[in-house]
Amino acid sequence: MVSKRRLSKSEDKETLPEDASKAMKHPLSKMAKKSHDPNKVEENDSVFLRFLKTSGLTLKTGKNQNQLGVDQIVFQRKLFQTLKKHPTYPKVIEEFVNGLESYIEDCDSFRNCLLSCEHLQDEEASMGTFYSKSLIKLLLGIDILQPAIIKILFEKVPQFLFENTNSDGINMSLLIINQLKWLDRIVDSKDLTTQMMQLISVAPVNLQHDFITSLPEILGDSQHADVGKELSDLLMKNTSLTVPILDVLSSLQLDSSFLSKLRQLVMGKLSSVRLDDLPVIVKFILHSLTATNSLEVISELREKLNVQHFILPSWVQTSQSKMKSKGLASSSGNQENNDKDCVILLFDVIKSAIRYEKTISEAWIKAIESINLVAEHKTFDMAMLLIIYSTNTQTKKCIEKVLRNKIQSGCIQEQLLDSTFYTHHLVLKDIFPSILLLAQSLFHSQDQRIILFGSHLYKYAFKFFDTYCQQEVVGALVTHICSGNEAEVDTALDVLLELIVLNLSAMRLNAVFVKGILDYLENMSPQQIRKLFYILSTLAFSKHPETSNHIQDDMHLVIRKQLSSTVFKYKLIGIIGAVTMAVIMAEDRSVSSNATQRRANLSSEQCTQVTSLLQLVHSCSEQSPWASSLYYDEFANLIQEKRMAPKTLESVGQTIFNDFQDAFVVDFCAVPEGWISPLCLAPHFRLLRLCVASQHNGNLEEIDGLLDCPLFLTDLEPGEKLESMSAKERSFMCSLTFLTLNWFREVVNAFCQQTSPEMKGKVLTRLKHIVELQDILEKYLAVTSDYVPPFANFDLDTLDGIPHSTSATSGKSGGKGKTGGRKQKADGNKASSLDTLSTEDSTDCDTVPSGRSHLDKEFTGKEGKMVSLQNYRAFFRELDIEVFSVLHCGLVTKLILDTEMHTEATEVVQLGPSELLFLLEDLSQKLENMLMPSFAKRIPFLKNKGSQNVGFSHLHQRSAQDIVHCVVQLLTPMCNHLENIHNYFQCLVAEKHSVAHRPGVKAQEHHIMSSCYQKLLQIFHSLFAWKGFIHHANHHLLHSALEVLTSRLKQIEQEQPLEELVSQSFNYLQNFHHSIPSFQCGFHLLRLLMALLEKSTAPTQKKNKLASLAKQLLCRAWPRGEKEKNAIFNDQLHDLLCIYLEHTDSVLKAIEEIAGIGVPELVNAPKDASSSTFPTLTRYTFVIFFRVMMAELEKTVKDLQAGTATDSQQVHEEKLLYWNMAVRDFSILINLMKVFDSYPVLHTCLKYGRRFVEAFLKQCMPLLDFSFRKHREDVLSLLETLQLNTRLLHHLCGHSKIHQDTRLTKHVPLLKKSLELLVCRVKAMIVLNNCTEAFWMGNLKNRDLQGEEIISQHSPSQESSAEDSEDGTASQVSKSKATEDSDEDEASDGEKEKDSDETDDSSD
Repeated sequence: MVSKRRLSKSEDKETLPEDASKAMKHPLSKMAKKSHDPNKVEENDSVFLRFLKTSGLTLKTGKNQNQLGVDQIVFQRKLFQTLKKHPTYPKVIEEFVNGLESYIEDCDSFRNCLLSCEHLQDEEASMGTFYSKSLIKLLLGIDILQPAIIKILFEKVPQFLFENTNSDGINMSLLIINQLKWLDRIVDSKDLTTQMMQLISVAPVNLQHDFITSLPEILGDSQHADVGKELSDLLMKNTSLTVPILDVLSSLQLDSSFLSKLRQLVMGKLSSVRLDDLPVIVKFILHSLTATNSLEVISELREKLNVQHFILPSWVQTSQSKMKSKGLASSSGNQENNDKDCVILLFDVIKSAIRYEKTISEAWIKAIESINLVAEHKTFDMAMLLIIYSTNTQTKKCIEKVLRNKIQSGCIQEQLLDSTFYTHHLVLKDIFPSILLLAQSLFHSQDQRIILFGSHLYKYAFKFFDTYCQQEVVGALVTHICSGNEAEVDTALDVLLELIVLNLSAMRLNAVFVKGILDYLENMSPQQIRKLFYILSTLAFSKHPETSNHIQDDMHLVIRKQLSSTVFKYKLIGIIGAVTMAVIMAEDRSVSSNATQRRANLSSEQCTQVTSLLQLVHSCSEQSPWASSLYYDEFANLIQEKRMAPKTLESVGQTIFNDFQDAFVVDFCAVPEGWISPLCLAPHFRLLRLCVASQHNGNLEEIDGLLDCPLFLTDLEPGEKLESMSAKERSFMCSLTFLTLNWFREVVNAFCQQTSPEMKGKVLTRLKHIVELQDILEKYLAVTSDYVPPFANFDLDTLDGIPHSTSATSGKSGGKGKTGGRKQKADGNKASSLDTLSTEDSTDCDTVPSGRSHLDKEFTGKEGKMVSLQNYRAFFRELDIEVFSVLHCGLVTKLILDTEMHTEATEVVQLGPSELLFLLEDLSQKLENMLMPSFAKRIPFLKNKGSQNVGFSHLHQRSAQDIVHCVVQLLTPMCNHLENIHNYFQCLVAEKHSVAHRPGVKAQEHHIMSSCYQKLLQIFHSLFAWKGFIHHANHHLLHSALEVLTSRLKQIEQEQPLEELVSQSFNYLQNFHHSIPSFQCGFHLLRLLMALLEKSTAPTQKKNKLASLAKQLLCRAWPRGEKEKNAIFNDQLHDLLCIYLEHTDSVLKAIEEIAGIGVPELVNAPKDASSSTFPTLTRYTFVIFFRVMMAELEKTVKDLQAGTATDSQQVHEEKLLYWNMAVRDFSILINLMKVFDSYPVLHTCLKYGRRFVEAFLKQCMPLLDFSFRKHREDVLSLLETLQLNTRLLHHLCGHSKIHQDTRLTKHVPLLKKSLELLVCRVKAMIVLNNCTEAFWMGNLKNRDLQGEEIISQHSPSQESSAEDSEDGTASQVSKSKATEDSDEDEASDGEKEKDSDETDDSSD
């Protein structure tokens, strides 16, 4: 019985806050406690007690529970019948109620009546009742007693409003109100509502909250509207009750208009509420949404809801943590924890809403999707996208699409994602599996920007989440690395590199997962292998290497196994891994700034281990020139990055110096022993010079004799003997030239940064030699078929074309005796040396191992006059970025010494046009490879992706920021060269000297200067179009670059704002358009100006200048030969025309000018001539002009907003005039297909003709609906003109079918559907305006482009139909956009599907 009583109490009692003690207490004179016998039954002869006893309930005295001897329903029925059958009914009810009122004057008795009754044991067992109501609750269930009982209760409540909670934890006020909850029937609900609202108005604040939240459980549905109005008035008066009132309103059935007004009221207070109240407020706002207003409300909610405002900044949290350690901020700590709980609760509310209300999630996605500006995106938006992705499985694809679009447009950047994880990491941690799934999905994209965003998700999940999440992140990244997808592998490895820097200790815990990647090395590129071994070596040897012995052992095992392999592919892995591991082992990890301590930091044992490992690599690779060269290059790269500790570098430096001297530096008269492959010469020299430079702070005095040591070669100039040479001799001469070129290139790499004029002069001389040798090499390659040169880059990503075994390499690659490929340097003096390459060794240079079939096809020289050395990039040594410092050189005085080392003469050298072009071409390629986004690089079909990076391995070991910084330093000399070239062509124009009348030498000079001009503009464009400038960390680089350009116009005395710098730079570069020598130069100048315009905050001011320049390029007659049919020129012309139409003031006028003036001139001109107004418009380029004009016309009318009836009359007239011009342009273009009826033109008409009709229906027909009455004639004229054009489109459909061209006929169904809809839509407009007499409709006959009827499809039914000539007043066939959205989507999807295989439409 005791347990039953306690359970009943717990169900009915509620407590009050502690501060209720401050309230005044009501006198209890009538409720003085009496002494009662605990087992005594209340007995007297009152009607109240007698009737209760008769019905089965016994009242107890004191604090004992009243006993109910019968079932609760039976008791209520007996009492009701007793009262109803009493002779004095209904007066007996009053007597009964008076008896109750007298009885409950005693406090204990009243409390017993409010608490649950006690069932007698036998009755409880028989009936199985587990819950007993109180006496008052039982009486309220009797309709004839309910009103009186309710009145008594509300009279008793004020006596307890200001009392504290009793000693037994019971609050009498709440206990009384609880009796009114969940009544089966309310007799007078309106009166009950009135009394409840009156009670709420006078109750203390602490009880008001509880009374208000009880309303939904007390009131009936009929009173919801009245209660809602009362609560809204109370909300405006007392904002402290916002939370309970909104909580109740969310549970009531209220009118939508009332909810809308209330929501607006609440929304206005959203920015000023406490965080504790925010979850309930947001719950109410989301609950009050409807399908019609969801997007509007969600958009307003996301604008005003700033959760980040409630998150303490990191420096505040840090200071609080310090105060907590001193015991000074316990209250602040509690508040911080409370805030975190409230934020989590807020997101739980939102999650619940979007999980069960599809309209809310869809509206939230649309609200975020509609944001266009980067600054308007919040961390809350990013968090919501992730939450919706995790909550609603149906919207996953939609969220991915939104994210992809935002990432590609640059709206969502890494900084936003970082802030999101920092602010909401507690919330995001709960949805970690979904974040991992999203990152994996983004990793499968083809766009590098999207893959990079996925990598950021991994990084920040690792950074902010716990150990379990970190383990899952590493496991997912390892999965990507083992997938074999190149982009995934590269990005995943980059993420692991970042995680090592971010948290090395956490990564070391997951090293076992990373170690498993060693089983997948065979499918990885050399650059990926470098990254992996760097990661593993860092985990194994950093800080506490003794704790990572298992990783070290596995790495040593794999490296030794790969080094001992006879397959070069595996040996390459071993060399890269061993050198990387050796450098990490020897890396200086001392935190001390003292150089002596740093040198001593590496123990002798570690130094010995490093040296032994390097000696192992050297011994395993010395029999293979390929392996040796790779070892030298790998070692050189790591020395260049200055990772190796000085002590280790000293020990290996002398060995490198001695090895090079023994192998390649001998006296002329010495007889060499053995052989060394010339393939090793350049790589070994690179290692030597980097080692010397590292040890002597860049000073190369010890080896500077190698810069200008002469080469004794056979006569390389082919002359007349070229044709008489055998194939073997030609191959030998090619190999000799390649080896010499690579030596010169590596020498230039080494000495380009030496500051003395003497050294600069020698470098310029070597550059001149390189250019001369390249010209000779082109002549040899042009007549040498089936020749593949010796490789110069040995870490190719494409390993298919390299030798498969060291034995094959040794027999084929070498063959140079000690006299072959040697440089001589005398001891103590810088005497000349000798290099001879004997004819007998030539077989070893021009033959290649089997297995080069792929490279044979790609790099083999063809018989012919022109050979591009760009196809041979893999066979040239890479130029370092430092080489371009040569661009700074002006006139350099070089000393010529005699045999006694005395000055014999002086020579003035400078950078010539050919050498300048050589450097600019290489720099342009480097910037295009490094700065151009990978998604913009088109990879030819069946060509390995890695081939794009051949020859750029050194470049890729530097960051894009470093490259941009180097180029910014070169801007000044490049501006000097640009201005000099500009002056050169200005002089040609002034002298009116045509290139055609100049000698061949001058024509060649003109071509070189023009090529330099173009390359300079391309370099400038690659620099300023770099997407990295949008990051804040790179803003200083952009400022520096713009300041260089601005300084060419005026002196900068103080720091200028970005907009001013952009404007001045734009003006500077625009001045060069007067001297543009070729169409390509003009196009690249225009692209450069557009790249600058993207950096401007007010680009509209300069759009007219761009349009004017583009038009000048289109209207200029370029030298003959530039308008030949080639893909590059066509693409550039297409882009130029798009730029012109996009930036001109009036697209319609520009199209009309080209189509109405230029095209007729072309039609009337001879076959090979062009338009006189637009010389770039020829019969070859007409298709490009036509396609661009149709596309821009459709785009322009599609972007025009449809008019509304509320617009002013002037707006209607302006839009009507605009559509008249658009239809006129459309008519001119469509009629051109009668003259130019080639497939590309007809395809363009079908594709964009349908789109134009759809745009007309969607944008123009609503305008015509409410403009018809006032502008009837104008509307009819417009429709008549359009009708003639749609009739031509109908003829085009018939032409496509009769010729059975499937490329055209697949567009016919969609077009015919649009034309049929147009008829219905125009008819609807005519009927709407009561002008049916202006419309007549008949069946069109099938005709061809010339208007001739197609007889094969003629039928008797058609013969009886109306003729093609309809009423010219307004008979029009139009299409309606009043169709369902699903029809539009279907048509759009069909168009995309049908256009996917159109090669001539790739640019659309």
